[in-house]
Amino acid sequence: MAGEYIVHGAAGTGSVMVEAALTLLDLPYRVVETSMFAGAALTRDPALEAVNPMRQVPALVLPRGDLGGELMTESSAILIWLADDHPEARLAPTMASAQRPAFLRWMAFTSAAIYSLFWIRDDPSRLTSHKEAQDEIKARTAERIAECWGIMDRGVDPGRYVLGDELTVLDLVVTVMSRWTPRRRRFYEVAPKLSDVVRRVDAEPRLQAFWAARFPFEAGWEG
Repeated sequence: MAGEYIVHGAAGTGSVMVEAALTLLDLPYRVVETSMFAGAALTRDPALEAVNPMRQVPALVLPRGDLGGELMTESSAILIWLADDHPEARLAPTMASAQRPAFLRWMAFTSAAIYSLFWIRDDPSRLTSHKEAQDEIKARTAERIAECWGIMDRGVDPGRYVLGDELTVLDLVVTVMSRWTPRRRRFYEVAPKLSDVVRRVDAEPRLQAFWAARFPFEAGWEG
């Protein structure tokens, strides 16, 4: 497929896992940085809204060609499509693989059970105008996220990576999202098996320059 991919996103956000996959696939892409996260509070970004009415990142515009610059949203859908479109990179189990059901299960689980809670956490006023209730929402969603990581940890039997000995886009999802609230120290406590996996992806040689640019390991990053 000729041309470049266009990623609407921001450093440290869900677009990072898509950018990481594109990096591993060695595909040409550029990032259109959203201004939504520029301040302490979320702000409107008309440029992003014009692309994705949900006002969320990542949004991926496919290269001009057979698909005509089609837009994709929803990180799990994007990652599954990228991996399946480039099977030679082995970033997802094939349909014939015994690991495919688990791959789809956990891709959907991380998206629906964990990622979706950040729409609430990022701005609790979306649900309530009461400050005390907003604080409680933040506390309870943090606990729910930790609980979900524990459920996933108990449900998998990792090798070097979540599904075995080959890195997949699922490992990118877990590695990026495990750095969000309640952050890595809590993640290590509730998900000890997955902890070895994310540390391995943190150290992936092909991603060292990428992590430094898009989600750097700054002092205190583990929480």
